[in-house]
Amino acid sequence: MSGNAAHPEHAELRATYRLQLTSSFGFDAARALVPYLRDLGISHLYLSPSFQARPGSTHGYDVIDPRHVSDDLGGADGLRALSGTARDAGMGLILDVVPNHMAVDDRNRYWADPARREKFFDIDPATGVYRRFFDIGDLAGVRQEDPAVFEETHSLVFELVGEGVIDGVRIDHPDGLADPAGYLEGLRSGGVDRVWIEKILSAAHPPERLRDWPVCGTVGYEFLGDVCALFVDPAGERDLTALWEHVSGDRRSFGEVAHEAKLEQVRGPFAQDVERLLGELPADLQPPRSQLEHALASLPVYRTYVDAVSRRVDDEDRRAIAESGMDDAIASMLLLEREAPAGFVTRFQQTTPAVMAKGVEDTAFYRYCRLLALNDVGGDPSRFGIDVQQFHAGCLERAKRFPMGLLTTMTHDAKRSADVRARIAALSTTPSEWRAHVERWFALTDGLRSSVGAPDDVERYLLFQTLVGAWVISPERVEAYMEKALREAKRNTNWVEQNTEWEDAVKRFTRAVYTEQTFIADFEPFAVRVAESGDRAALGQVVLKLTAPGVPDIYRADEMPFRALVDPDNRRPVDFDYNQAMLRRLMGGSPPVAQTRKLFVTLRLLGLRARRPAPFTGGYEPVDAGDGACAFLRGGDVLVVVGVRGAPPDYSGATLADPPRGRWRDVLRGDERSFDAGVSLARVVGEHGVAVFERL
Repeated sequence: MSGNAAHPEHAELRATYRLQLTSSFGFDAARALVPYLRDLGISHLYLSPSFQARPGSTHGYDVIDPRHVSDDLGGADGLRALSGTARDAGMGLILDVVPNHMAVDDRNRYWADPARREKFFDIDPATGVYRRFFDIGDLAGVRQEDPAVFEETHSLVFELVGEGVIDGVRIDHPDGLADPAGYLEGLRSGGVDRVWIEKILSAAHPPERLRDWPVCGTVGYEFLGDVCALFVDPAGERDLTALWEHVSGDRRSFGEVAHEAKLEQVRGPFAQDVERLLGELPADLQPPRSQLEHALASLPVYRTYVDAVSRRVDDEDRRAIAESGMDDAIASMLLLEREAPAGFVTRFQQTTPAVMAKGVEDTAFYRYCRLLALNDVGGDPSRFGIDVQQFHAGCLERAKRFPMGLLTTMTHDAKRSADVRARIAALSTTPSEWRAHVERWFALTDGLRSSVGAPDDVERYLLFQTLVGAWVISPERVEAYMEKALREAKRNTNWVEQNTEWEDAVKRFTRAVYTEQTFIADFEPFAVRVAESGDRAALGQVVLKLTAPGVPDIYRADEMPFRALVDPDNRRPVDFDYNQAMLRRLMGGSPPVAQTRKLFVTLRLLGLRARRPAPFTGGYEPVDAGDGACAFLRGGDVLVVVGVRGAPPDYSGATLADPPRGRWRDVLRGDERSFDAGVSLARVVGEHGVAVFERL
C-alpha cells in the first residue's frame, strides 16, 4: 500500500450502504457516489470483497491473493483514494472479507505451490479431496485455525484497519471455519473491533441466539425475517395452506420438505464429505453411513460450536443436538460424552452449514411455495407471520446484546428484494381473492403448457407469485429467474443434469402469458391492488429498519423502488444519476411522490439520526398500539408508529391506548402535535401507514 495513512479514528456509525464492486464499477465509481450518499445520510460505504480475485470476477468471493487489493477494482491507490474521500465527507468504509475459502487457481500462489497448498488448505491426506465452499469445486476451504495461515491471510486486513483505511469488516461464512470463536478472537486481538458476521440464526421457536462473540452483531438476516413476518397476516395461514396443498398435492410440512432436500444433498454433492467424516473415525466408532447422513441433515440450526480441544459444550449445542433426533451414538460423540477424535467433531460442525444452505436455501425454498415472501435467507417458511410482541422481543434482545448489529431488508444473497417480498406477503391479507384468481389463471393458461405438462402447477404457482411481487417486470428477467428457480428446485431439471426441453417449455410459457390477453386482463388489476398494500408494508419496513435498535443497512438502489429477484437479477446496473437527481429534487423542497417516497423517508430518518443520535443509542420501549400497529419509543425522545394490520382509512379501528405525553414534531410531515389517550391509529399514521415523531 502506498500513500499517506488515513486518519485512524472511526466515523460514527449511522447507516451502511452496500456496494457491489466489479471491474466496471470499482473504487473510482464508488468514490463518485460519496457526495450523494453523504447527502442521503449514509455514514459508511459497505464494500463487497475487494482483495485480488480471479480476473473478471463478478463478485469478489473467489480470492486468489488476500494480501493484495484488487487491481480490477482500482488497486491499493484506488482504495486509499476512496477512503480519503469518504473521510473528508465524515464517512468511513466497511469491507467484506472472505476467510473461509480461496479460489482453486494456478494464479493463486497458495494453491499452485504444493507445500503451501498443504499448509493453507484443508486437504484430505488420504485422497487429495479438499473441503469446498458448499459444493463448489473451485473454491477450497482455508485452514484459519493455523495461526500462521491466519496471520498471512489477514495481514492486509490488519494493515487497512490499523491505518484507518477501513473502519471494520464483514466476515463471510464464519460457520465454515474450524473454530469461529477463536477466529473472531484473533481479529479482536489484531485490533479489528468493528466486526459483523454473516451468521444465519434459526427463526424456529425459541429463536436461536447469537453466541457471546467479540462482534458488533450479524449482517441482519434475523431482522429481515422478522420484519417481513410482522406484515404477514396469520389469519391467512389456513386458506393459503389449503391452496398450496391443492396446487402441489403435497400435505407435508416445510420441515419435512427441508429434511428430504438436505438428505438429498448429503447423499449427492456432499457424499465425499460423508466419506471424509467416516475416515476421521476408527473402525470401531464408525456408525452406519445412513445414520451419519441423517445426522448431517437433521440439525435445526446451521451448526453447533462444540470445542473438542478445550472440551467446551454449551447448552445451546445440547439443545440443538437433542432436537435433531440423530442417532444416540453420534450425538454422544458430538457432545464429547463418548470417545471421538476432535477432527470428527470439528469437521461435522463445518459440514452441516453447507448442507443447510444447499438443502434449505437453495432447494427447499424453491420446492415449498406456500407463500414465497417467507422463503428467504434467515427466514422460516413454516412460521406464518409473527405478532408485534415477538417483533419487540427481537428488538429488545438486539438492543441489550448487540446494539450495533446491522439491520437489513435486502442483500446480494436474498431471494428477492424487500419490495417484492412485501407485495407477496400482502397476499396473506386476501387469501380468498388470491385463490380465486390463481384458479382462474390456471384455467386461462392451461393451453400454453407443453405437451409434456411444462410448467407443472407448482412451477406455475411460483411464477404467479413472482409476477405479482415484481410487476411490472420484463419477460426476459422472469425467464432467467425461472431457469434458476427450476434448477435450484431440482424437481424437473437441475444444474448438473439440465432438462433443456422442460426449461425451454417453461420459458415459452413465461413469454406467452405476457401476450395472453385474457390472463393479463384479469392479472393486472389484481396486481395493482396488491401493489398498493404491499408498497405500504414495504415503506413500513423501511421505517422500522431505520429506527429499530441496530445500524440500518441499505443495499445498492434499495433507497428507491427496487423490485429485484435473486442473483444475478439483483446485480443489474443502477442508474445512480437518476437517483441523485431525485434526491436533489427532494432536498430542494419538492414533495415526495410514489417514485420518491422511500427515498424521502430514508432522507428524513437518517437526517433525524444525524441530528439526534442520542435516542438511537438509548433505550427501546414498546408502546401499546394493539395488534394493528408496531409502536415504540427510542431513548424517550423518538416515537415510531407503523401500521401492520388493516388498511387506510380506518386500520380496523386500531388505537394507541396510552400514547406518550408532551409535544412532538412529525419528522415526515413537519407539523407539531400532542396525543390524547385512545387516539386512532389512522389519525397518527395517515394514508401511508407510517409516522415518526421527535420530542420538542
